Amino acid sequence: MVDVGVKPPQSVERRVPGTAAARVVGGAPSSDLAQASVQARHYLPGGRERGGGIGRLVGYVVDELGDRNIRHEISDTRGPTLTVLGSPFRLFLAGVTLIRDRLFAPRCIQHIHIAGRGSTVRKLMLTGVARLIGSTHVLHLHDPEYADDIARRPAPIRFAIKRMFQGADRVVVLGHRDRRLMEEKLDIAPHRVAVLHNAVPDPKPTMTYARSPSSPFNILFLGRLSERKGVPELLEALAHPQMQGVDWRATLAGDGPIDDYREQASALGVVDRIDFPGWVDEPAVRALCARADVLVLPSHAEGMAMSVLEGMANALTVVTTRVGAHEEVLTEDVNGRFVTPGDPEGLAEALAVLSRDPAGCERLARAARVYFLDNLSIAAYADRLQRVYASMEGERRGSARDAAPLAVDTSDGRPS
Repeated sequence: MVDVGVKPPQSVERRVPGTAAARVVGGAPSSDLAQASVQARHYLPGGRERGGGIGRLVGYVVDELGDRNIRHEISDTRGPTLTVLGSPFRLFLAGVTLIRDRLFAPRCIQHIHIAGRGSTVRKLMLTGVARLIGSTHVLHLHDPEYADDIARRPAPIRFAIKRMFQGADRVVVLGHRDRRLMEEKLDIAPHRVAVLHNAVPDPKPTMTYARSPSSPFNILFLGRLSERKGVPELLEALAHPQMQGVDWRATLAGDGPIDDYREQASALGVVDRIDFPGWVDEPAVRALCARADVLVLPSHAEGMAMSVLEGMANALTVVTTRVGAHEEVLTEDVNGRFVTPGDPEGLAEALAVLSRDPAGCERLARAARVYFLDNLSIAAYADRLQRVYASMEGERRGSARDAAPLAVDTSDGRPS
């Protein structure tokens, strides 16, 4: 039986973007890696650079496995942004790539990343090609509201979506709620569903938890600035009377309607204490985390937020909401704090309490860091992904032993 449950990694090393497989996508790879056949090709909108959290995750996987001389590549199914002419052409090229791999690299696994709305439409077409030509493929769901997305669609489309997932060799989901959706609503056999929580590389942060009494309380938000991510409530919380008397500074790093939120912060009287740097790359994320005390993400909906994992990896106190799979990796007052979505007063109270309790912050941050090292590093993720692929290879060879049902972690996985 192939086990892809959570296991501590044997070793955790920092993977630097631009090494090994990272160069396969954008330029000349190392000689060993260039000679290796492509184990898997990832299809996602925006590619690595403009694919949001999915792009970051896949980029981390490409780098990690590239350092092991296991070659993965990325195909963009949409382009940097959705356009009338450019996006269909990108999807057409992705289909051509899939057919080319079937002809010249038939062992290459087609790893197709999917969300709701337009992503599902594109992937219905791409997976249709994969089934037609007999490509081994994985469907990897990243949408925390996918059940609602399916329910809103007409009956013929719902049938096509169900058939799309049933036709995949494996379905990967971010948490157990999505696993239940696959098994109970879409009738996917349990052995074909794997739960893989998102992961990030180990940044190996400098462990300086204690905040100087003269230093401000630094609050960090990472992600697209949007209502879905809870940015309006975060700004209201920062302006709340409970935050008066707290010497705080905040950084809201991400793309989106930045000017609109800057205007909201100005109207609330807190704009001078907030930095809006826009989208930031991985080195900048590490630098921001090194200065922060708290990572806050008051989202209304998530699968497994990459920014929450970044906070845990960087030994920050994480304040977030009970959405998606967050409760599968965080436990209240053990390695994180939960607030209610859409509740600026509750968020203000949580931040104010933490600002006055540096020892409590340190306790939560240390526990989050330990849990990350044991379960959520990209090295451990890559190991589990390889076990998923190995189970598919076993089925391809027709080996009863290697094709045994895929064991999925059915515990909640949380620390206690």
